[in-house]
This record gives sequence, structure tokens and C-alpha cells, in this order.
Amino acid sequence: MKTGLSIILALALAISGFSVSAHHSFAAQYDINQPIILLGKVTKVEWTNPHARFYVDVTDASGTINNWNIEMGSPNFLKRAGWSRNDLQIGDEVTVNGSMARSGADMANAASIILKDGKQVFGRNAADDF
Repeated sequence: MKTGLSIILALALAISGFSVSAHHSFAAQYDINQPIILLGKVTKVEWTNPHARFYVDVTDASGTINNWNIEMGSPNFLKRAGWSRNDLQIGDEVTVNGSMARSGADMANAASIILKDGKQVFGRNAADDF
């Protein structure tokens, strides 16, 4: 009986258009009140869904190099915002303006990035849930 009820419930949810998303909330992972500016060299670029990301070697005040994980919007959003998948190359020097991860990890969500040619591009959608 329970199995039959579970199947009916699953079908009802599927028919109703109810969707379950594994997508995380910006506010759950990043803190808009913890802005950060990072200057460094790109070490890796991942132009993949659901979020493009790149990694930057940043030298801190003590001279230690830390590899930061920078999350951006989806590749589709980035393309509409003026990006090309070739705008970031390994070795490029960039400036990242973003929000730090709540966990304290070397991770940030990019609001904007200044590329090697001085062009500023946006990394996240202004409609993201802050």
C-alpha cells in the first residue's frame, strides 16, 4: 500500500510541474556583506553549467600564494553579458570584485572581473537572490 501511495504522490508531483532543484542560493554560500577584491593570475577555467568558474593564484600580505575558486553565473548568462569563453586564459592577470564564501574557504562569487585588456565584465546576474 505504501509503495502504491508513493508512486501516486511522485506522479502527482511530476504532473503538477513541481520541481526540485539542487541549485544553491547565493546567500547560503556567499556573504554580500563580505566584499573582496582579488588580484592574481588565472590558473584554470571551467566554462561549464550550472556555474562557470575559474581559479586565481593570489598572493596575500605575508607573501603566501593561495589558489582561489571564483564562481560566476552560467555560461549562457555570461555570453549574454558580453563574455566569450576565450576571454580568460591561463596566466592572465585579473582583478575580481566579489563576495567571500561564508565557509571561510578561498572561494568567492564574482560580481565583476577586470580582464587583462582593462575590459570589465560581470560575473553574476543582478537578479541573483542575495
